[in-house]
Amino acid sequence: MAEFPLGLYGTYEDNAAGAVNQSSWALGAPLRTMNNPLEAIRAVIAVDWLADELVVDPRWIVISPLTKQHMRQARMDVRRVLGISIDAPSASVMDALLSTAWGLEQGARPDDIGAFKNSPFALPPQQTFNRLSNLPYIATANIATSEAATQIPTNGRRS
Repeated sequence: MAEFPLGLYGTYEDNAAGAVNQSSWALGAPLRTMNNPLEAIRAVIAVDWLADELVVDPRWIVISPLTKQHMRQARMDVRRVLGISIDAPSASVMDALLSTAWGLEQGARPDDIGAFKNSPFALPPQQTFNRLSNLPYIATANIATSEAATQIPTNGRRS
């Protein structure tokens, strides 16, 4: 299973809870990621990772099976929007997105970011960047992340 760098979703929150909270916020309305591809990348990484994490990590046993199914559908729909192969391993998707984020943070142009030019991205680099900069509303992603956010276990109980 894929892992991401510690602190990706905040210093004082574990990555799993942070991924749920950040993606739920970011995917709730397109304006939250508009012209901010880095925020969109973080939300996309969260959905991709959570689709597996909610199923395999015993800590998430309290999450509804329907929510887990919704998250898997959300991953497929988000990947379709971005032209990412549906059957690509989550680790390669996350690596490509993290590499893309790093390149953007360093000021690289989309055409100069190597990750955009390789699998799992099927669209041309500029088109992928444009979609990340103007991520449309993806209902399944909004529903799945919102459901997960209401079910995060806290101190052994559902919130």
